[in-house]
Amino acid sequence: MASGRVWYPYTQMLDLAPPIEIARAEGAWLEASDGRRYLDAISSWWVTLHGHAHPAIAAAIARQARELEQVILSGFTHRPAEELAERLVGLAPPGLTRVFYSDDGSTAVEVALKMAVQSWQQRGAPQRRRIVALEHAYHGDTLGAMAVSAPSAFTAPFAELLFAAERVPTAYCYRCPVGRRRESCAIECLEPLARLLAEHGEQVAAVIVEPLLQGAGGMIVQPPEFLCGVRRLCDQHGALLIADEVLTGFGRTGTLFACEQAGIAPDILCLSKGLTGGFLPLAATLTTEAVYAAFLHQDRRQTLFHGHSFTGNPLGCAAALASLQLFADEPVLERIAAIAAQHAARLQRLRRHPRVGDARQAGSVAALELADAGAGYLADVAPRLQRYYLQQGVLLRPLGPVVYVLPPYCIQPRELDRIWDVIEASLELV
Repeated sequence: MASGRVWYPYTQMLDLAPPIEIARAEGAWLEASDGRRYLDAISSWWVTLHGHAHPAIAAAIARQARELEQVILSGFTHRPAEELAERLVGLAPPGLTRVFYSDDGSTAVEVALKMAVQSWQQRGAPQRRRIVALEHAYHGDTLGAMAVSAPSAFTAPFAELLFAAERVPTAYCYRCPVGRRRESCAIECLEPLARLLAEHGEQVAAVIVEPLLQGAGGMIVQPPEFLCGVRRLCDQHGALLIADEVLTGFGRTGTLFACEQAGIAPDILCLSKGLTGGFLPLAATLTTEAVYAAFLHQDRRQTLFHGHSFTGNPLGCAAALASLQLFADEPVLERIAAIAAQHAARLQRLRRHPRVGDARQAGSVAALELADAGAGYLADVAPRLQRYYLQQGVLLRPLGPVVYVLPPYCIQPRELDRIWDVIEASLELV
């Protein structure tokens, strides 16, 4: 029974129903304390990869807990942190050779921003302090991450506390910022970034992007050519490229990392959410030898002064290792491909529905943007739809007028069809 003491995120409105108490979970299902069951269609905020209560990950955490549960990672190390760093470097896009651990996606981004700015100071280019971010971006809820996120209800109360980031358009093909059509465009939405870097490139420390898929901004799917163009422009003007793959990492877009689909490697890569398979909070910021070398100095003032009490926690690292091992032992990418194919079939049918403005997909993530249903995260249609989905036994949380499906990879075809059937029925409520 909810005590009323917990301050729940995003649910403070007085007219909302009390929170649902979940007692247990397995696979793609959540079970409430009153016995009701819910299909988890959003991987419990995008973190659950292989399913709830996966026995292999649970067993790895239990084994680790009997050996070492926590130790400071400054001046000390432990086997799970070292092994996980080796695994991540082996799997990540080429050139990323160093791993800095933190707690969650927002802090992974904070680390990346601090790495980028401080590394330029220590490489003799202190004027490179400006950060370029995309419109519709969302990178987290801490102050630095909010500064590079798009202005929104999330950031408005803190606007005077945030540093000024440069903003350029994203490849939002449904609402093209330069008025083109995807079938015939040449990715002209890159031109504002090209102009900005041509004029101020020597002052830019980094460009930060969510590659291929902008999550909280509305599940906006970018063509790979857009990411290729951002990488090319960063190279031309010497800016670092930060790829925030907190959502897109570990298979969500169909490949282990979204950057693979564009054939590019960032200078800094942010990972979290699915890193531990959804069991424990853990994040990693990967970077190159060139960035790392900027912090190797006898002067202690050139240290990257960033650390968290639970940095590289052994339990989290053990969970992450077990999750990554499942990619090696089981046909996880094939499961993702099957989910993607089922999404595509349902989207093809729904894209002709009069209440659907746009249907889009990136691998295991599919989204419908509703026509004439308001705009932005606070669009009134979202809570109405969410209540309906819960009544139908499905956990979905629309992003304003965008209804998206982001299931755990263990979901069965009949379960995924059930989710889409409920979504299709909900269109009559819009």
